[in-house]
Amino acid sequence: MSYQQPYPGPTPNYNHAYAPTPQYGADFKNPYEGDRFKPKKKINDPIFLVLFIAQLLGFAALSGIALKTWIDEGGLGGALDVAPNLDEACSTWCRSAVYLLLLVTAAAVLLSSLYLMLTRAFTKIIMHITLVLTILLNIGICIYFWITKYYSGAIIFTIIAILSVVSYFGFRSRIPLAALLFQVVMDVSKHHLSVYAVAFSALILTAALSVWYTFTVIATYAKWTPGSPSCATTSCSSGKVAGLIFFETFSYIWTSQVIGNVALATLAGGPFGCWYYFGPRSAGQMPKHPTISAFGRASTLSLGSISFGSLIVTILEMIRLVLNAAANNASMDGNPVEACLACCAACFIGFIESLVEYFNRYAYIEIALYGKGYIPAAKDTWRLFKDRGIDALVNDSLVGMTLMWGSYAIGLLSLLFCYLYLRITQPSYNADGQYTPILLVFAFFIGMMCASTLGSAIEAGVSTIFVGLGEDPGVLAVRAPELFALIAEVYPHVVQGVPH
Repeated sequence: MSYQQPYPGPTPNYNHAYAPTPQYGADFKNPYEGDRFKPKKKINDPIFLVLFIAQLLGFAALSGIALKTWIDEGGLGGALDVAPNLDEACSTWCRSAVYLLLLVTAAAVLLSSLYLMLTRAFTKIIMHITLVLTILLNIGICIYFWITKYYSGAIIFTIIAILSVVSYFGFRSRIPLAALLFQVVMDVSKHHLSVYAVAFSALILTAALSVWYTFTVIATYAKWTPGSPSCATTSCSSGKVAGLIFFETFSYIWTSQVIGNVALATLAGGPFGCWYYFGPRSAGQMPKHPTISAFGRASTLSLGSISFGSLIVTILEMIRLVLNAAANNASMDGNPVEACLACCAACFIGFIESLVEYFNRYAYIEIALYGKGYIPAAKDTWRLFKDRGIDALVNDSLVGMTLMWGSYAIGLLSLLFCYLYLRITQPSYNADGQYTPILLVFAFFIGMMCASTLGSAIEAGVSTIFVGLGEDPGVLAVRAPELFALIAEVYPHVVQGVPH
């Protein structure tokens, strides 16, 4: 049997040798088996789809009413009356600041790409380094909380620090598998640029939604707060403001969750899932436009299921926000016991929320691959976790830590780039350095977000391939026998398949 080299370039830690796709038979599974990639033409979890659309329309209607009143009363233009020279001033520094931040964004994307390339070349070394840095960070936060006498946080991080130290050797033994999957996903992404297009599209949509939400909250507060001019024609009260902002926050969190999870399902059911089950494009079996097809399924037939899972996380997040507010109020009122109890409850809810988010990631991959409803996907995910839960957790933790520290480093480098630019060019609008702090904050945030966005795409690929290995390890054994053999050699338990 002859092999082909579909992906050119150096592959120092494994060889991309792919077997030609055989005809489907007893020894080879049809990629479309079990409705995979071609689900039944029915909308899953329609109730949650209707609820999601209804809350989004409600948010849009409420936002339109609040923003119209706010703008009519000078919410956006009032500042121009106070500062008639604002346009002239903004023409000087606003435009220059935008250009600078665009340069920072370009630099952040370039630096993020270089970090991923560096990690691709030295995966095991960088994973070891980030693992140690994470343990040291947990210990440092623990010590800081004890010194500042923030005892509830100190107790929690003491437990986290102890667990991280104890689990170090277990994590270290699993680095070879995580490194191998990371390298595979990097090589797949290199030939499917739609991976990064999907990730950045989700980032832009979330950012736009955040801006919309911010202005809506401001306009709501201005319109319905007692004493505002609009109260002459409508009823106003503090309770009404609190209720409306609560709904707006709920809608914002739920919609943000859905955007991110649709992106995850698009990547899992598109380039990564198709690569696993059909092989590379050069093999001639991969469907045309897999990313577009996956997005179509995720945004229509599976949107109700994605909304269902996202709603669970949203409810937990809202409970946590309420508990945090209660803790702050109790602390301001001089009730330390109530504040401590509310803080502990918020931490517990946050822990549960993290577990649900992690569980949902794999459920969304099942939804993307098979077009299942949320409950069937959750059941299959639970079956996978019962057999491979620790392996998946450790694998994703190692990849996540590597990308997290990379995002932090890119943020710092973007900040340094911005600082050096201001220091060298010495623009007239910043002669006294009055805008330096805010520009540096924005530069750090932009760098972090660009790196995190690229990293989220890689994490989606790693999780998708892990699911494929658990569900159908034999597919990879046929498509890429040398790669499968290396995975089996590094970690044989992974390629045994999950019992059905």
